[in-house]
Formats: sequence, C-alpha cells, structure tokens
Amino acid sequence: MAIVNCNEDSFYAPSRASRDKAVEMALAAENDGASIIDFGSESTRPGSSYMGTEEELERLIPVITAFRKCSPLPVSVDTRKAAVARSALEAGADIINDISSLEDDPDMAATCAGHGAVLVLMHRKGIPLTMQEDPQYKDVISEIRSFFRSALERAFSAGIPAEKIILDPGFGFGKTTENNLEILRHFARLAKIRGRVYPMISGVSRKNFIGEAVGGSALHDASARLPGTLGANGAAIMGGAAIVRVHDVKEHVDLAKMLFALGQKN
Repeated sequence: MAIVNCNEDSFYAPSRASRDKAVEMALAAENDGASIIDFGSESTRPGSSYMGTEEELERLIPVITAFRKCSPLPVSVDTRKAAVARSALEAGADIINDISSLEDDPDMAATCAGHGAVLVLMHRKGIPLTMQEDPQYKDVISEIRSFFRSALERAFSAGIPAEKIILDPGFGFGKTTENNLEILRHFARLAKIRGRVYPMISGVSRKNFIGEAVGGSALHDASARLPGTLGANGAAIMGGAAIVRVHDVKEHVDLAKMLFALGQKN
C-alpha cells in the first residue's frame, strides 16, 4: 500500500504532493509494484490539528478522480469523516482507512456499509494532537485486542461484514517505542479476534520509533529510516501482515519477494 499525502503537513516531506503531482506519484508507485494506493489529505502525525471537511475534500477528490481515469488499482482513502468517505467512494475509492475506527463520525459506519466499502479499523490511544504526550498501557497487546473487539462490534452493528474489514494496530498512535516493538513481536496475536483471523496492516514506515530503535542519524531524520523500516516490516510480514503501508514501494516489493522466496518449499 503506497502512501500519497495530498497535504503540506505529513511528517515525511517526500510523501507530500498535490493535484497532478499526487497522481504522478501514485502512478509511479503502481509502476514500482504497489497493489493499493492510499490517498490522504489530513495529516494525523503526532501534534497535528483537525482539518475541516471542505479543505479535505478540495485536496483529495480531484486527485482520486484523476487517478481513477488512469488506473484500475484499488484506492484507499485515509479519512475519519463520513462526508469525505462518501465523496471519495463516489469518486472511485474502494477502501476507507479510518484512524478513529468509526468513533469520530457517527455516520461513518453507515456510509461504509451503504457503499460496500472495505474498511480499515485502526487502534489509537487519544487524539493526534496529544496522543504521544504520555501513553500508558498495562498490557498493550491485550488492550489493542479489546479495542478491536469493540470496533468490530460497531462495524457489525452497521451491517459491515467481517470479510470487508482490515485491522491496523496503529503504530505510533499513542504508543511508546517499546509499545511499538512489542506489537511487532506479537503481531500475529492481534489478527485473531473471536476465532476469526483478520488481514492486518503494518504502518511503520519511517516513524519516530524506528529512529529511536535504530539511533544515529535516523533518530531525528526520517530520510535515514528506510533500513530500519525494512527490518520492521520484514518482522511484520513474517508475523502475518497482509499489507505493508509504505513510502518506499520498490524496496518493500523486493523485501516481500525475498521473504516469500525463503518460505517456498521444493
């Protein structure tokens, strides 16, 4: 899943683009081997503020419309607003990637159900503006699993079937470095909820905890975090990740090919 941020605020500057440049970036990612393009216009990095609906629509919908004319590749839209989700789905999107897991907008569940959209339910603790100030857990894995159970109930109550749901543990969304590493260590445990194994997304790409784990120039420079990101996503794939949401598509395609080659038996 290739990240294309249609804004000027996402933490990794090379992922930012607008209008024609965003479409070009998405097509380049497709050429590099991306299976899904994830467009988003509201930054939800730590410390970010809420974006208004009209601004989000203005940045996002023309890009989806233009990309859809050029490519049949599945389109994911990173939004927590039902009005944005509705317009995006009408413009040709296939997946709604909701960082609030249907909590921020009471109309989101019905919107996704009505359009038959695939839905990503992501765990977070707090809101983007303050979520990294002092996140606390007694047992991060158990608490995420409990959160997923509640989020799934919200989805099921709205008529969204289990086969339309993907789970995301929300790396960096209200979590310390050790919390994030613990999620990677026990990734497979998070996928199985009430007897069903759900597809999982790994969204670790170039995040702060990668820099804190690796150290050196990566500590303060997101551009130096590709090797650490590849290591983390390698662990996630080995733990059963169905999707890796990344800034660097070509390198991750090669990573996945190598891991799958190693898993093949003669």
